[in-house]
Amino acid sequence: MSDIGLYARRLGDDALILGQRLCQWCSNAPVLEEDLALANTALDYLGRARLLLSYAGSFSGKTEDELAFLRGEREFENLLLVELPNGDFAFSMARQYLLDVFERGFFAALAASADEQLAAIAGKAGKEVSYHVRRSGEWLRRLGLGTEESNARTQVALDELWGYTAELFEMDPLEERLVAAGVAVDRRTLEADWRAEVTRAITEASLQVPETAWSVRGGREGVHTEYLGHILSELQYLQRAHPGLSW
Repeated sequence: MSDIGLYARRLGDDALILGQRLCQWCSNAPVLEEDLALANTALDYLGRARLLLSYAGSFSGKTEDELAFLRGEREFENLLLVELPNGDFAFSMARQYLLDVFERGFFAALAASADEQLAAIAGKAGKEVSYHVRRSGEWLRRLGLGTEESNARTQVALDELWGYTAELFEMDPLEERLVAAGVAVDRRTLEADWRAEVTRAITEASLQVPETAWSVRGGREGVHTEYLGHILSELQYLQRAHPGLSW
């Protein structure tokens, strides 16, 4: 597969796994409105995954379904942050906010890609993310300024998530080559603005920016947490149990 195909596939993996995670909130959210909102957000991610995996598959003769359902854990290159279990509502909303702010900058930059298909997908994703970041930001503020318990739960979530955010800004040889070709986004250029906005929002919500020296990486190399295998067992079960099935 070409570099562009591999790049599209890893971005598709991010969207697919987080979309699957958010689907797990369906019928489990704290209020009906959030149940619908989370389901719609999940659909945005799954739609993005379809576009990216379909494009990736065009470089290798694979369908989007084959890439989603017939790869093993070590063949996925999603960020570790998206595969973590949902935890409580505060955890999911904190994760969503940290990702949403990053994705807003990322897709805005990718929309200028020299690859027309990636630029088009980024343009569509950018419109969705503008809503996502507004919604998750409102929840971060509501939880931080709410009750003593909601504040404490959100702080615990931020502390647990913070070490996974470093991977958002890491580059590898694949992305370095594509940046040089004008195709990919240099993630490092997004970090300063991300930290400034996230720090402001966390502080305004009466929360503390985590001070942590730990960070983890490996998703782009196919080295994952134990949780990815579990989510793939659910995602891929039907195709594995009945190979080649169709509706």
